[in-house]
Amino acid sequence: MHPDLLAATLRAAGCVFAEEEAELLLREAPDEAALEAMVERRVAGEPLEQVVGFAEFLEQRVLVAPGVFVPRLRTTLLARKARDRLSAGDIAVDLCCGTGAIAVLLRAAVPGADVYASDIDPAAVACARRNLPPDRVFEGDLYDALPGHLRGRVTVVVANAPYVPTAAIATMPPEARDHEHRVALDGGADGLDLARRVVAGASEWLAPGGHVLVETSAAQRDVLAAHVAAAGLAPTSVSADDVDGNLVIGTRTRV
Repeated sequence: MHPDLLAATLRAAGCVFAEEEAELLLREAPDEAALEAMVERRVAGEPLEQVVGFAEFLEQRVLVAPGVFVPRLRTTLLARKARDRLSAGDIAVDLCCGTGAIAVLLRAAVPGADVYASDIDPAAVACARRNLPPDRVFEGDLYDALPGHLRGRVTVVVANAPYVPTAAIATMPPEARDHEHRVALDGGADGLDLARRVVAGASEWLAPGGHVLVETSAAQRDVLAAHVAAAGLAPTSVSADDVDGNLVIGTRTRV
């Protein structure tokens, strides 16, 4: 398929970055038949990353699987702030890990860091085990999935927990609501059900001086910061307009 024709096809389907997507599909398709199948999937609304099988996340190529939450640009803020608080020999945990993109970045950026990941979705766990050492990825509900020997020793807990209010899922782009598992999107009535649980359970797992970092929205940030303070952690709110990123950090005081 000629690049111009492919770009026009993608543009007609509503792809904003049609030329860039066309270039990527042409590069990744092994043959013409595979290209046609990939284009058909993309035109039908499947996320580009699921079509080609990977996403770029802070210069790391992360494998992506159907149904699994696709790493977002906004989450690079969360990953960078976690990285900045981690040193060699420290322990980090990526909760609600999805593909494991944040854990992949932390392992690459902080050699010697001991990084674990967990998710409740079996499809996400299987995907993350393709991106990370399989024995460091656990299936289960938040902290319940983690090995007990990490309790009280973790320097950084990072969580891109689902934070879309249940009623707002219907308004999400079809790429997300139709092609990512609902468990990766639905944050409950106010979007903070999982975030509250991450914050409430953090102190038991954090080492003195450790941090829990949770992605959220601008509208939810102050409410989540209040929950962090109520959990006995020192709250810090962070935002970055260039990536539309927002997060709250809770720090366990050194005792």
